[in-house]
Amino acid sequence: MQGYHFPVADGRFGGGNGWKKEGHVKFFIVFSFGITYNTTMKPSIVIDTSVFIAGLRSRHGASFKLLKLIGKKKFDLNISVPQILELESVAKRPGKLPGLSKGDIDDVIDYVCRVSHHRMIHFLWRPVLKDPGDDLILELAVEAECDYIVTHNVRDFDGAEEFNISIVTPRRFLGIIGVGL
Repeated sequence: MQGYHFPVADGRFGGGNGWKKEGHVKFFIVFSFGITYNTTMKPSIVIDTSVFIAGLRSRHGASFKLLKLIGKKKFDLNISVPQILELESVAKRPGKLPGLSKGDIDDVIDYVCRVSHHRMIHFLWRPVLKDPGDDLILELAVEAECDYIVTHNVRDFDGAEEFNISIVTPRRFLGIIGVGL
């Protein structure tokens, strides 16, 4: 069976000659000379500071589950220096993360930096959004050509759709990648 084949929405296989976007996860299955190649692409994401803080504050919920998946090859996480500096600044505010020392926070940030794709922002789109902190997340997502920005503040990213980036909550993103709570 030669040519390109990919699952269609109802689960059957259909023929085609290109990419199919199913549940917002891109994939491509090629049958060639009896060998099947599945080139499933992991979604590329940026995680907003609100999700990091929520996940570090509580061991319950979608934010914590998402943080546990960092580095587990379910998605490609993108970071930038401004984003990491903002995360560090917010996380180390007195009373923000009770039960975590500054050393614990440094360990988490070091791990995130170690397993993520580092991006340098060479252009500024500002101002697109109401909050400059959100603009730095959007700029990172545009630079990294991300599929998703994962945030608790979906409405704060009104205007990001012009960059073809989906804005989703942690719970919604976990559903997209097939991971339940």
